[in-house]
Amino acid sequence: MGSGRLTTHVLDTARGKPAAGVRIALFRVAGMKHSKIAEVVTNADGRTEGPVLAGAAFRAGVYELVFFAGDYLRQTGQAAGDVLFLDEVPIRFGVPDADQHYHVPLLIAPFSYATYRGS
Repeated sequence: MGSGRLTTHVLDTARGKPAAGVRIALFRVAGMKHSKIAEVVTNADGRTEGPVLAGAAFRAGVYELVFFAGDYLRQTGQAAGDVLFLDEVPIRFGVPDADQHYHVPLLIAPFSYATYRGS
């Protein structure tokens, strides 16, 4: 099994600061099946307290992080209502080598988002 890990953070680009209190769910994806394997919340620095997944549980395969951005945008007064332009933001990515560190951050604003493989 792998010795790598998966980490993330969330930056609120509209406010220019870390996004605290964002709930994030992690799923392992196999075909059309999604299996939830972790759920975390960002701290005051927009990061999780530790890796989202690490060690033997971190295996090669396809994963999806779902960021509950709508809840955060409502809580910070940047969005309102039942239907938002961005609500749940899924990021699906592959892990070909479970011995590496995969950092998958989210940069969020009420009407846009971006991601990349960080370090």
